[in-house]
Amino acid sequence: MFIAEGSINVTDFIKSGINVIGLFATDKWMQTNKQNIANKNLTLVSTKELKKISALSSPSEVLAILSLPITNEVNNISIENLTLALDSISDPGNLGTIIRTADWFGIKQIFCSSNTVDAYNPKVVQATMGSLARVEVIHTDLKKLFTNKPKNLPIFGAVLNGEPITKFKPQENGIILIGSEAHGISNELLPYITQKITIPSVNQNLSNNLESLNASVANAIICYALCKQ
Repeated sequence: MFIAEGSINVTDFIKSGINVIGLFATDKWMQTNKQNIANKNLTLVSTKELKKISALSSPSEVLAILSLPITNEVNNISIENLTLALDSISDPGNLGTIIRTADWFGIKQIFCSSNTVDAYNPKVVQATMGSLARVEVIHTDLKKLFTNKPKNLPIFGAVLNGEPITKFKPQENGIILIGSEAHGISNELLPYITQKITIPSVNQNLSNNLESLNASVANAIICYALCKQ
């Protein structure tokens, strides 16, 4: 099970058809969302009670307990669209933003390394702003995934010494591999990259202290460059 808070998050999960175990909401929220909550496991609560069960400093009007979705088989990777692979993304806010960005660009599948933060961590769920209801996130062994992927499916790895992303045209399919901003893509995954890509800096006088972009920002730029418009 996992929890979701906030009207956008909760209503998007409900609309996705996910199993609702419990729904705790104020009367005002229930009256506004009558069309979405018929036959759900509803509990009327006060704002004061919500503050006691919320993980947020400023609680919304609704909190839901939901069943974790059943994910596809590990090797069931899309060959009709771009897919994301995330290696060692540890910050919940970054992962949530990446999921939200994927949703924006129509990417419906994300594979995460086993040491990437849990996609159903409350902070991740909150940062996705409902996108987690539309994007499939699978935690798996990325090395095994890349070993068994279709041979003609390219892997675009975000590194510091690759080809400038500005030279690439939008892609029909492929895997975009993003590593942690602290350590980059792990050494065991580097041999699987078929095309190393880099976001070129416009500023040629950067301080030596600025070595990379934030992982979620880099992901957004690469998705914009490679996704078909």
